[in-house]
Amino acid sequence: QVQLVESGGGLVQAGGSLRLSCAVSGSIFRIDAMGWYRQAPGKWRDLVAEITSGDSTNYADSVKGRFTISRDNAKNTIHLQMNSLKPEDTAVYYCNVRGWPSGSWGQGTQVTVSP
Repeated sequence: QVQLVESGGGLVQAGGSLRLSCAVSGSIFRIDAMGWYRQAPGKWRDLVAEITSGDSTNYADSVKGRFTISRDNAKNTIHLQMNSLKPEDTAVYYCNVRGWPSGSWGQGTQVTVSP
């Protein structure tokens, strides 16, 4: 079984910054990609950013230039540095890992950006 432990959510004013972290552990023998998704009330869960095993990154258009995803291979951890936060970034952020033999989701961490 694969476990993801997220940390770093919270409340911040618009223009502020937060850093999310996600550590993966358990029975995963190959990690193909890790990423962050978010889900606001009444909306779908959408990709925010992901990083592959080859260090390719992919960002949602709405966060390009403001968010940066990075990876610490030694710790099987990813980080999402979120700068210039906007109220529309408010959502529950979920960590995701894709790999073999299976992927997994984290429990979610709330990010709230006040005007």
